[in-house]
Amino acid sequence: MISEPELEGEWDSGRPAMPAQEPDAPRERVRGARTAWLWALGGAVAASAVWAGVLVAQDRFAAAVPRISYRHAEDLCKVKLTAVSAATAQLTGDYARHGEHPALDWAYCVHGGRFAEGHLSYGAEAAVELHKKTDPRTEFGADPAGLRGIGGMASSGGEVEQVSGLGERALLTRRVGGSRLQVLDGGAVFTITVEWFGEPNDPDPDEDAVQAAMIEDMRTLMTSLRK
Repeated sequence: MISEPELEGEWDSGRPAMPAQEPDAPRERVRGARTAWLWALGGAVAASAVWAGVLVAQDRFAAAVPRISYRHAEDLCKVKLTAVSAATAQLTGDYARHGEHPALDWAYCVHGGRFAEGHLSYGAEAAVELHKKTDPRTEFGADPAGLRGIGGMASSGGEVEQVSGLGERALLTRRVGGSRLQVLDGGAVFTITVEWFGEPNDPDPDEDAVQAAMIEDMRTLMTSLRK
């Protein structure tokens, strides 16, 4: 067993004794504590910056989610196109389809009329799209000026004009043989399309009356589906 003198002798190398380091020790401990505190402060600031970025991103994402003030309709044929029927022919909604998805709910109804010799034949379609993830405003009105419908009615060409007093934005497309009215309101897009067919000698429709009827039925459709 090494005695205390032997331990001291082992460490004695003949050099003068060095001053004790006790006075410096507290400073070392303070410096270490300060360094740790600065690291903790830096980490807290960094964490705050990260959370601030997350909150800003969440706010931007929340702002990008469209507002939807309308309910989904499984049978859109229950909403009659009364004004359009009065301006054209007696239309009946006899073909309805709908779909529900986390990003988009949609529904449409195809309306048809009876064929009468010497008179124009009419067809109409009402459609509703509820966009729940993306904002349809970025693409509204960007499609070609045709009569595009979910159910298959489509054509090319036409003139587009703005309609006031319907939703956030409304567009009326006119072309030979039909018209389309499309309305954007938040995440909802409403479409009413009317087309007519006939022989060259059949009388032309009163297009102004048809388009006024489309606007009236559009108001009815939007009101009936509002939450």
